[in-house]
Amino acid sequence: MVNKAIACALFFSFVAALFASSYAQQTCGRQAFNNNKVYSTCTDLPVLNSFLHWNYDQSTNTVDLAFRHTTTSSSRWVAWALNPSGQRMAGSQCLVAFQNSTGRPVAYTTPIGSGSPTLQPGSLSFQVPNISATLEGNQWTIFATLQLTNNLLSTNQVWQEGPMNGDTPGAHAMSGDNARSVGTIDFRTGQTTAGGGSSDSRRRRRNTHGVLNAVSWGVLMPMGAMIARYLKVFKTANPAWFYLHVACQASGYIVGVAGWGTGIKLGNDSPGIKYNKHRNIGIALFAIGTLQMFAMLLRPKPDHKYRLYWNIYHWSLGYSVIVLSIINIFEGFDILDPEKKWKRAYIGILIFLGAVAALLEAITWVIVLKRKNGNSVKHHHSINGANGANGYGARTQQGA
Repeated sequence: MVNKAIACALFFSFVAALFASSYAQQTCGRQAFNNNKVYSTCTDLPVLNSFLHWNYDQSTNTVDLAFRHTTTSSSRWVAWALNPSGQRMAGSQCLVAFQNSTGRPVAYTTPIGSGSPTLQPGSLSFQVPNISATLEGNQWTIFATLQLTNNLLSTNQVWQEGPMNGDTPGAHAMSGDNARSVGTIDFRTGQTTAGGGSSDSRRRRRNTHGVLNAVSWGVLMPMGAMIARYLKVFKTANPAWFYLHVACQASGYIVGVAGWGTGIKLGNDSPGIKYNKHRNIGIALFAIGTLQMFAMLLRPKPDHKYRLYWNIYHWSLGYSVIVLSIINIFEGFDILDPEKKWKRAYIGILIFLGAVAALLEAITWVIVLKRKNGNSVKHHHSINGANGANGYGARTQQGA
């Protein structure tokens, strides 16, 4: 009997330890509210230091909830939303809170359409009889009552935070935890899952898009232009410089088209997110690059009377591509917001290419000037030689 009692005690101690450990890991379970509100269910959201508490009333399909975001300040806005259309902000039914310029917390509802999110107040697809917010220390909490339909009791959830521009919510970051703040929720069972599948895939496509365009438009295209400008000065490099130039530009264009295609796909998959400047420059680059490729098929021979005009056209479009590429790559860095080392690495590549171009520019000018002087001396000697021969002949004739 004693042994059985000891075994039972050990078993229950082990079970209690498991529950205690689980409770300790669930931070939301230790949170309390100043209004003495108690919620039967809560979950620690996986990113952005956020937590969701709720009570579900099955008889009325009503959810009474509190969304809490910690380690924040009065200069930040917070939002939580349901989105039956997918794990993204576009199409979501959103609760927003921020502190206005008078120091008063503001909470309201806003639907996120397919255009650029403005977070302006508006009605949702379901009723929200009550909504309020508090800012206590560094913690925002949105309190709301949701009158949900059956299809929204188990659906996708999204949460976000971002900076304030005066009394207007500004754009939130598009990378890091802000890109992973999605998941699913079932108010009836209390089960939640983190997103990640679609968001991780989208993030990989964004990174692929950035790498392809940085390598193609931002590195291969400038290198191809440098080859054409500097190597052809060296007689021993002819015609190798031309084939290297074509290979560099053609490979850059092919890789660039792949990067452009991934950008179009990303835009189609994110109808609520618009980067007009980045998109328009990308379309212009694709169009100019395609014109350059077709121009190679129409290139006149060096002695053709229209070759000068073709050269002007080819050079102007080529250097336009390089300038626009660099501008758009930095636009992309601002959008992706990667670790600073990647932006610094590309700046380092540009500095290296610029230094090499400056050195080659000086060398080629020296070669061209020497060659010009050499041709001038030869021309001068040939003239003098011709004059000497003529003079000698004249003198012999006069002597005769």
